[in-house]
Amino acid sequence: MNRIIPLSCILALAGLAGCHQPPPATESTDVRVEGDQVIVTPGTPPATAIVLATCVPPAASELSFNGRLVWDDNVTTRLFTPFGGRVTKICVEVGERVEVGTPLALIASPDFGQAQADARRAATEVGLAERTLSRVRDLFAHGAAPQKDLQAAEADMERTRWERQRAAERLALYGADTNGVDQVYVFRSPIAGVLVEKNINPGAELRADLMLANAPQLASPQFVVTDPERLWVVIDVPERDQARVRVGQTFTVKSASLPGQTFSGQVEVVGDGLDANTRTIKVRGSLSNPGRRLKAEMFVQAEVPLAPEAGVVVPARAVFLRGEQHCVMVEEKPGRYARREVTPGWEHGGHILVASGLAVGQRVVTDGAMLLEQLLSTGP
Repeated sequence: MNRIIPLSCILALAGLAGCHQPPPATESTDVRVEGDQVIVTPGTPPATAIVLATCVPPAASELSFNGRLVWDDNVTTRLFTPFGGRVTKICVEVGERVEVGTPLALIASPDFGQAQADARRAATEVGLAERTLSRVRDLFAHGAAPQKDLQAAEADMERTRWERQRAAERLALYGADTNGVDQVYVFRSPIAGVLVEKNINPGAELRADLMLANAPQLASPQFVVTDPERLWVVIDVPERDQARVRVGQTFTVKSASLPGQTFSGQVEVVGDGLDANTRTIKVRGSLSNPGRRLKAEMFVQAEVPLAPEAGVVVPARAVFLRGEQHCVMVEEKPGRYARREVTPGWEHGGHILVASGLAVGQRVVTDGAMLLEQLLSTGP
């Protein structure tokens, strides 16, 4: 059914275009409703009040987050002395490269001397048990000793052998042998890398239980060995963006101290909980650090690229609410406009993502949409 639009509506449309002179009565047919479409005659003053925008595909974007560089724990060891004692010598300094077994420090340790003595005593007891077993076997063979004495000697022999092995394995665990008792513990590096931290000096008294103390100044490791060319970055992701960061995504890291330089990394872990104070999620990624230009504890910017999303992007003012449904006015043909229900997504910078309901290349009304909606909703 065709409806002639009242002159007042035409005047309102013309007013949006800045026309202050009332149009002649012959223009009353410039705007009309046919079914579910509003027809505005092109070239007329009402048509100049309508501004259109073309639906475009979403562009690739990226998210930028604050981050902090830390040592990669997969190639890092924080060393505490297993024995108490006095440091007699520091064998390496910060920045030097070490290999597996490289001595880091010498410690005069009565505790280590006790371990050496236990190993020597265990070896001596094995020799005594062997001689006792040999004598009891000879007596048993001539009927001069009961069988229970033989069994006891055999059990004692087995016990001393296991004790000797335990004591020797304990010393071997710390890179020592059972050849003597010198009470000098050689503090060695268990991995290859670079010594990046040293918290002891010659003459310092060490205790093996310092790492258990509930105080940061006491719990610091004596040495830290790592590979500085591999780092972790801990990224603070706001709660609103947590669904857009996933394990396996690549990112780039930039530092204010290295302008123009970027470093590539990959997301490895996305935290399962929010920080109660900052309301952010901790995301951990790894990155290579060729030339060791980046330093641990640096603050950096982590930029995560996002793939283009499905849908189209239109100016945010093109979308309006009709009840609880989001709608736009679409140009079907020049001068013909129809209402279209859409599903909106994110909104940023005056533009909005329309996930469904529109296609790339379609034109939507940005200025004048509400008046067209009013005309379409007005009864005959």
